[in-house]
Amino acid sequence: MNRPPPYFPQNQLSPPDENRYKKFKIVVGALALVLVAILVGAGYGIYRLILWLAT
Repeated sequence: MNRPPPYFPQNQLSPPDENRYKKFKIVVGALALVLVAILVGAGYGIYRLILWLAT
């Protein structure tokens, strides 16, 4: 008897948001841009550090 009672709702009570995929794509795109910016900044920082150490 580890199943819910028969009156337990089996579906969502609220309808799904129609814009959730658009919001998800925007969030993923923003995270990708932030990650690329961090990588570019780290690469430039390492480049400047090597130049500074070489002089």
